[in-house]
Amino acid sequence: MGMGKYDFIDQALQGLKEQGLYNTIRTIESSVGAWVVVDGKRVLNMCSNNYLGFANDQRLCTAAKDAIDRYGVGPAAVRSIAGTMSLHLELEKRVAHFKRTEAALSVQSGLNTNLATIPLLMGAEDVIFTDELNHASIIDGCRLTKAKRVIFPHRDVEGLRALLEENKAVAKKLVVTDGVFSMDGDLAPLPGIVKAAEDHGAMVMVDDAHGEGVMGSHGRGIVDHFGLHGRVDIEAGTMSKAFGVVGGYVAGSAKIVEYLRQQARPFLFSSAATPPDVAACIAAIDILEETDEPVRRLWENASFFKAEMRRLGFDTGKSETPITPVMLGEAKTAWAFSKRLFEEGVFATAIAFPTVPRGKARIRVMLSAAHSQKDLAFALEQFAKVGRELGVIGA
Repeated sequence: MGMGKYDFIDQALQGLKEQGLYNTIRTIESSVGAWVVVDGKRVLNMCSNNYLGFANDQRLCTAAKDAIDRYGVGPAAVRSIAGTMSLHLELEKRVAHFKRTEAALSVQSGLNTNLATIPLLMGAEDVIFTDELNHASIIDGCRLTKAKRVIFPHRDVEGLRALLEENKAVAKKLVVTDGVFSMDGDLAPLPGIVKAAEDHGAMVMVDDAHGEGVMGSHGRGIVDHFGLHGRVDIEAGTMSKAFGVVGGYVAGSAKIVEYLRQQARPFLFSSAATPPDVAACIAAIDILEETDEPVRRLWENASFFKAEMRRLGFDTGKSETPITPVMLGEAKTAWAFSKRLFEEGVFATAIAFPTVPRGKARIRVMLSAAHSQKDLAFALEQFAKVGRELGVIGA
C-alpha cells in the first residue's frame, strides 16, 4: 500500500519526539506579569518578552478601554482603503518622534516589518548582506525577493567589508541585521556596520525588536544607544515585546516611509491594527518619554540575576542585554530542565533546534522590570536546585 497523504506529517512529528524536540505549548490563564497562571498553576514568569512590565500595566489597559469606547474593536479594513484611523496616524507621529526619525509607518506585527520592507526595496539586480544569525523574519523577507543574498559571519565587520568589496559594482545594496540578537542577547556592532555600508554606498536596515524599550536613552533602541541617528536608513521594530502590546513599525526617512505606504504588501493587503492595541502602544510611548525608570529597573534586575547565575556556575553565554541564555547543550536536557523548573514554580521554556543550532539548546531567561528582588531570589534558588539535580552545576 502507498503512503497516506498525511503520513509524512506523522513521521515528522514522531521524529521530533524521538529527538526531544517536540514542543508541548503551555497555556497562560491570566494577565502577563511577573507571576502568571499557566496550565492552572501560579508560576514565576521568566520567559516572557515583557521587558518593562507593560503587558498588564493599568495605564495601557485604560488607554485600550477608552479607545474601544471611542473607536470600537477594529477598523474592519486595510489601511489603504478604509482602515486608517486617526489613532494610526498619531502612533506613527509619536514613533517617529520617539525614534528621532523623519517618519514612521505602523504595520500589524514585527514580522510584517521585514516582509513589507525588504522585498519592496530590493529587486533582482540588487544584493542583500545579512548576518548569519538574523531572525527568521529577516530571512523570510530576503527569500521573498529575487535579490542576491550574501550571508556575512555573525557580527564580523571585516567579513562584511570584504563581501561589500566583492560586490562593489552592484548599484543597490542593503545591509540588514538584528540590533539585539534574540537567542544570545549580543549586540550588532552597528558603528562598524554603518561605516562599512557608507564606504560602499549601501543602505542599512536594523531590526530593533529586542532593543526597543531596552537599549538607548529611555529605551529608544540600538541606534540611539550607539548615537547613529541619521546614519541608519531603516529601523524596524515591534510593539509586542517591551511595549507589551502587538504591532510593528518601520521608521526612517520620509521618502522610504512614503514608498512603503504606497507599495508595501502587508500594509496594502492585511487589515489594520485594532484601536485598543494602537492606543496602548501610544500609552507605552507616553510612559517612556516621561521617565526611564522602567528601563533602569530592567537593567538592575538583569545585572543582578546574570551575576548570580554565573556565581552559581551556569554558562550564560555572551549576552550584553537582559536576555540571559542558560546554556545546556542537548535538547533533552533543556526540556527536562524546563519541566523541573515548572514543577518548582518557575515558568522558563526550553529553546532548541531549529530555533538555535543543534547542541546549543538552552533555557532563555527574559528579565523584566516587573520582577522584584524577592522574585529573582526565588528564581535563583530554583535554578540552583534543578541545576544540581541534573548535574548542570556542581553541588
